[in-house]
Amino acid sequence: MRALRQLRRMRTFYAGGAVLWAASAASVGWADPGSRQMWVSVALLVVFASLLAMTSLWLRRRQADQPDEPVHHAAPRRTAWRRHASA
Repeated sequence: MRALRQLRRMRTFYAGGAVLWAASAASVGWADPGSRQMWVSVALLVVFASLLAMTSLWLRRRQADQPDEPVHHAAPRRTAWRRHASA
């Protein structure tokens, strides 16, 4: 469960990075097409998009491995009935 939470957080982070670098690449590409800044933005966009794709794939695989029902690690809440021998 902890790994799934971490993968979801990282997926959100990588999606934000991909959006940020896509906006940066579009902005710089519009102002100065073919510049070094544009290519750096495009390269970082590719890095974040590939990290996002890998994280999404890992998350999908991990969720497929997990059962749908919740896992119960704790003991049941109700107390067990104890039978005492009659005297």
